[in-house]
Amino acid sequence: MSFANYPSLKDAVVFVTGGASGIGLEIVRAFGEQGSKVGFIDIDEKGGRSVADELKTKGVSVAFQPCDLRDIPALQAAFKALEAELGPATVLVNNAARDDRHGWEAVTPEYYDERISVNLRHMFFATQAVAPGMIAAGKGSIINFGSNSWWQASGGMPVYTSAKAAVHGMTRSFARDLGKHRIRVNTVVPGWVMTERQKELWVTPELLEKTMERQCLPFPIEPVYLARMVLFLASNDSAMCTANNYMVEAGSI
Repeated sequence: MSFANYPSLKDAVVFVTGGASGIGLEIVRAFGEQGSKVGFIDIDEKGGRSVADELKTKGVSVAFQPCDLRDIPALQAAFKALEAELGPATVLVNNAARDDRHGWEAVTPEYYDERISVNLRHMFFATQAVAPGMIAAGKGSIINFGSNSWWQASGGMPVYTSAKAAVHGMTRSFARDLGKHRIRVNTVVPGWVMTERQKELWVTPELLEKTMERQCLPFPIEPVYLARMVLFLASNDSAMCTANNYMVEAGSI
């Protein structure tokens, strides 16, 4: 399958959260192929350094910072380090999340707060960290990752779906506040994406069959399709796209 090249992404500085594996890894690689300067963070230091080394051998300008996104001062410091190496970002991809399953009956206040930290809070502070540089540049694209799970009224992970629903409100508010600076803010909405983590933990032949029956396009959603939507939203081709949801869920809602 052939994909588009976006000249406006060449030499663009892009920051990605959760870039060492899964969808985030595909996004980091995709920007590298476009000639962007890519900085990414991840809690997996070994994996992140391996990805950075791989991309450097391909001539990509890449920087990695290990970071636990639950620690906001650490997040802010990591972004400052990436900026010192690559320059201020004009693209931010808030990808990092964990869709751990949990029953509502067993959720404690501590677990609730930790899940919100993993799936929502860091997006706000990442945006806060990069917005001044985008304002100075007079342009920017912020891409937040939502989920089709709450649209489908999925059960079995209520704190996760609560956090992902909140992403959409945050996106639209930031789009209004930052739009006067030509900064666009959008949400990408994945369906059930066949990452290695999903395959290892939750994909079964029965569940996959049910998912294919629900989708209008009865084919597995691979991470590459999410990365391609992110590239479009980061590029000049989407210059008048903001405050909206961009579905990559094969028609399952």
